[in-house]
Amino acid sequence: MGRADLLRIIVTDFPHETKGRPASGVAALFASCPRCGAKTLFAGPIAFADRCDACGLDFTKFNVGDGPAAFLTMGVGAIVVALALWLQLSVEPPWWVHVLLWLPLIVGGVVLGLRMTKAWLLTTEYRRRAEEHRHEAEDGQ
Repeated sequence: MGRADLLRIIVTDFPHETKGRPASGVAALFASCPRCGAKTLFAGPIAFADRCDACGLDFTKFNVGDGPAAFLTMGVGAIVVALALWLQLSVEPPWWVHVLLWLPLIVGGVVLGLRMTKAWLLTTEYRRRAEEHRHEAEDGQ
């Protein structure tokens, strides 16, 4: 297999042209379908829709997983703890100020971060045509 053959395979191996498709960052920010760009990616706050209402792309075949949840929770938690310590040591507000200030910030930060991260991962899987590995049975095994 020559260099020209490899280049032909690489160039023709993408599922669709990039014309009309949103960039990964834009698709993640606006929860857009990676195929058509319609804002139909989520059915709930962090739950994916089963399929795109506009083009019919099946979102259930993508495996985004729950990995982003752990990292986002730890990241948002570290930022909030640092800010809460700074606020407590510099101003010493009553405890209810911390509850009113940090609880919505934690929930909002994690939910918005999950939406963007999960949308980015799904878009990336679509672009790279990532899928689970399937083992082929060899001669009746």
